[in-house]
Amino acid sequence: MSEAKRVLTFGTFDIFHYGHARLLERAKDYGDLLIVGISTDQLNYSKKNRYPFYSQGERLHIVSCMRFVDHVFYEESLELKRDYIQQYNADVLVMGDDWKGRFDYCNDLCEVVYLERTPAISTTGIIEVVRSKNIEPALV
Repeated sequence: MSEAKRVLTFGTFDIFHYGHARLLERAKDYGDLLIVGISTDQLNYSKKNRYPFYSQGERLHIVSCMRFVDHVFYEESLELKRDYIQQYNADVLVMGDDWKGRFDYCNDLCEVVYLERTPAISTTGIIEVVRSKNIEPALV
């Protein structure tokens, strides 16, 4: 019996949408187990100077509910990609093509694949539409 092929991917997965689902579904096509790193709230703030709409716990829960996701963890730093690849014994690193070339330095540890983004949808675009219509999120 051969060992399961492990696929690793990362993302914020805020305002979860069709493009996110397609990325995860297509990433799973590269192996048997899909492991997903969810960017922490602090990592997102350091990258974008804003916190995600949904908390890291909520985002982790949403992604973990996807049938093709086998394991979810928190990504603390973009600089730890190699450590995460080794920690999870990944055979393939899958990223969106908006990161094309940025993780080629990991090719000595695993195969690196960049998937084309789903056209005409993005979290930033959704947030901008909501803000332009002055829609306030419901308070829990």
